[in-house]
Amino acid sequence: MNIVIALIIFGIIVLIHEFGHFLFAKLSGVKVVEFSIGMGPRLFSIKGKETKYSLKLLPLGGSCAMYGEDEDEDAPGSFNSAPLLGRIATIAAGPIFNFILAFLVAIFIVANVGVDKPVITGFVSGLPAETSGLMVGDEIEKINGKGIDFYRNVSTYLYLNQGKDITLTIKRNGNEKEQITISPVYNEEYSQYMIGIQSSGYEKLKNPLEILKYSVLEVKYTISMTIDSLVYLISGRAHASEISGPVGIVSMIGNTVNESKPYGIFVVLLSLSQMVLLLSANLGVMNLMPLPALDGGRLIFLFLEAIFRRPLNRRIEGYIHFAGFALLILLMIFVMFNDIRRIL
Repeated sequence: MNIVIALIIFGIIVLIHEFGHFLFAKLSGVKVVEFSIGMGPRLFSIKGKETKYSLKLLPLGGSCAMYGEDEDEDAPGSFNSAPLLGRIATIAAGPIFNFILAFLVAIFIVANVGVDKPVITGFVSGLPAETSGLMVGDEIEKINGKGIDFYRNVSTYLYLNQGKDITLTIKRNGNEKEQITISPVYNEEYSQYMIGIQSSGYEKLKNPLEILKYSVLEVKYTISMTIDSLVYLISGRAHASEISGPVGIVSMIGNTVNESKPYGIFVVLLSLSQMVLLLSANLGVMNLMPLPALDGGRLIFLFLEAIFRRPLNRRIEGYIHFAGFALLILLMIFVMFNDIRRIL
């Protein structure tokens, strides 16, 4: 059942992403040859007026195959025959639709759970924050000059910047600003660096405008965390065991369901919604990376076309995207192997 739930979540996120491409392709006059969910062999397909709709075996992605997309083809209805702005919108729509999905899910979560505002309500005895000059009621506005919106920003920052001193910009008594520097210490029990501040937890919101505001901030937080995690990974600070792919995510979803099940179906739904928010925003960010075969890589070529007022060699571009796709498949195999090894 956990696998079925995971497949449904993957399917929804990929469907929304590919539908963004599909919708704007149609609006731009581009013929969509095949719209598919999944990769690999087809399980079944339905032929529409001009588009084949397919469900494929491996639920690890999907595609919106457009006529002439990776070819030097300018015939009417081809991708290259569409206006440049329409092509940019078509490629960008997939990630943008993922961010929209993340926002809609965030509304549901924030409306029912509330938010963890970055207000200090206490201190852990023996840890640095207790004697740092911080006070109960202080609201944290920035960490090392970077603005924050939630209490959880603190633990995320400490994890991604392990052992480094942090300077907190706090607001006291409503408007008084102060900066306090703290040296985190490593806690053996929790296996992480800590400064020892406490929060009252999540606060319910009643104002609909506040719910919308914090829903936007939830998506912003998830996008920011994804980018910071990528920097953490690329810098070589992450161990291979910390990287998860589809198999690891299925395992995480299963753990989420099992841990929240004793608290009732509504808590399970909220927990799964949090996973959808995280995965959808992650997919949006990852696809916008300027790498061949990804949406971000395709956008780079379109932006270059806009700058030079003519397309680059499309045959060469197709080869570059094909090579990028092959490398992505190799990376996916490595990550899946890593997931299976860790689970076993």
